[in-house]
Amino acid sequence: MGKLQSKYRCRSSVYRAVTREEEPPPTQQVLQYSPAHTDMVNSVAPLNSDLCVSGGGDKAVVVYDWRMGKLQHRFPGHQREVTKVGCQYGSSRLFSASRDLTVLMWDLHGGDQPVQEFCGHDLVVSGLAVSPDGSQLCTGSRDNALCLWDVESGECLLKNAISRNLVTHLCWVPGGSCVVQTSEDKMVRLWDCRSLQVSSTFPPKQHIQTHCDVSNDGRYCLTCSHGFGGQGCEATLWDLRQTGSKVCEYRGHLQSATSCLFLPPSPGSAPTLATSSQDCSVRIWDQNSAGKTHTVQHSINMQCLYDPSCKITNIVASWPGSTHYSTILK
Repeated sequence: MGKLQSKYRCRSSVYRAVTREEEPPPTQQVLQYSPAHTDMVNSVAPLNSDLCVSGGGDKAVVVYDWRMGKLQHRFPGHQREVTKVGCQYGSSRLFSASRDLTVLMWDLHGGDQPVQEFCGHDLVVSGLAVSPDGSQLCTGSRDNALCLWDVESGECLLKNAISRNLVTHLCWVPGGSCVVQTSEDKMVRLWDCRSLQVSSTFPPKQHIQTHCDVSNDGRYCLTCSHGFGGQGCEATLWDLRQTGSKVCEYRGHLQSATSCLFLPPSPGSAPTLATSSQDCSVRIWDQNSAGKTHTVQHSINMQCLYDPSCKITNIVASWPGSTHYSTILK
């Protein structure tokens, strides 16, 4: 029947058009530490300027000191693969979602057992977002539902389901009561968490929306798309002040864009953002011009880490069984 072309490979050059000029490899410093997981790393989040949290196919949640390259703590409480991790930056609390249908809350200083369990979804939990004050948690699932939880009591405060709303990611808008959500139905929704109702929807995209992020000032939303061979695979910048208003698109990835985020501002520099893709690259973009400024090869997921002054220190990228990072600014 011939060779299957859909099998995932790291050789992204196979999918490039013959006429496309090859880019010279950028000057970059890449360090790889000892493995943090024994299986695929699915999600990474910053806990503070020194520690990051990750979850993977080995069912474990790991706290890792990326400056020293040392594993700080391993939480082995889930029964199935960990799909998402999240936390309130600067606190000791972290959250993990799993295919075992639960979300667990852990305390970095509270031992190996979860300090709270959130049960209410019927299928794999595929999204979570912590409120800015850390008092509430919003979760989403492939059961088409979002749940709003009280962190202290573990009580489900509100639940709402929408047909075909297979959640892929959630992001809480800083300083507000709204959550941005992406879905496999190609929609981007803005939820008001005071009532857990959809306050607005963005124009549907042509491909599944895989990930989202919100700028620190709460003015813009960034989403990214599934795709193949350069079709789709883009990131889209939206203006939250005029919901549904598309500002810009960022194109260049050859396979599905798997995550996207706003990078912390640097004094005197234009705002930038980052995207990662199944074409094994992380791309850094000029937010205003959509021009690509930097490419880091061999990564399919990433999370920005920065110090309290919002100076970028690293882009953390996950790969099966290990954690890598590439220094962008130092």
